[in-house]
Amino acid sequence: MIDLSIATTMTNPEDRNDPWKEALDCYNQIADELVVVGEDWPYEFKFDHIGKTFHKGFDKCSGDWVLRMDLDYFIHEKDIPMIKKYLAKNMDSPAVAFRQYQFFTPDRYHVKTKLCMALNKKMFPNIKLDGGGDLCQPTINGKQILPTNVPNIPIPIWQYDSMFRTKEIIAEDRARFARAWHRQFNTWGDRGGSEPDIAYAAWFKMIETKYKKHVLKTKIKHHPIYIQEKLMNLKVDQFGHDAFGLKASTRRSSKDHLKGYIERYS
Repeated sequence: MIDLSIATTMTNPEDRNDPWKEALDCYNQIADELVVVGEDWPYEFKFDHIGKTFHKGFDKCSGDWVLRMDLDYFIHEKDIPMIKKYLAKNMDSPAVAFRQYQFFTPDRYHVKTKLCMALNKKMFPNIKLDGGGDLCQPTINGKQILPTNVPNIPIPIWQYDSMFRTKEIIAEDRARFARAWHRQFNTWGDRGGSEPDIAYAAWFKMIETKYKKHVLKTKIKHHPIYIQEKLMNLKVDQFGHDAFGLKASTRRSSKDHLKGYIERYS
């Protein structure tokens, strides 16, 4: 059986309302080794610092496989027994891709994308986390490892994007990351600008579009057990309570529903 490491980043998690205790509880149930980096993350940074920090965690891991997780990523307890077995069957692959269930509110989700989350360090130790448009996707010899070119594991990552943050936390965080993007690429892109109100407005516009795709419904009791209590105790001023009003105002078309179900079950 393989040894599995999990690498994650954590910077001022209490101030950012990250579900860090719940996440670490989940990771400790999965991994033989848990590596946490990011404690020295500067407030102002260049965007490539993200990939460098991810890679620092990868370097510190000693397992055969490294599962790179953000603090808002969870794996359901019923899926844990499958992970090592599946990875052991794919030792000839540099990575394995996971589907991502994206949640804004606990009652519905969208199958957002596929990500190369599990990295085969034993057989491919020269993997770097410096690729893609955000400079933090896995590469080998400068070429990005794409989810379409590696096995896809039938286990989802449950992602709770800004679920527990307030408007003030999100605005400050989005502005900070927008400035990092501008330092790296000399453009604001779709990130709005350097000030919290501008960056927040750009983020919320993006969220409005994405939330229409959240057509798949579930209940809190079906979420990973580690996060259920935190979801049940969401406060009115936290994004996950009602997506800052979008839960009541969003209207989804039949096309939205059809696309969401195709992405989920295809």
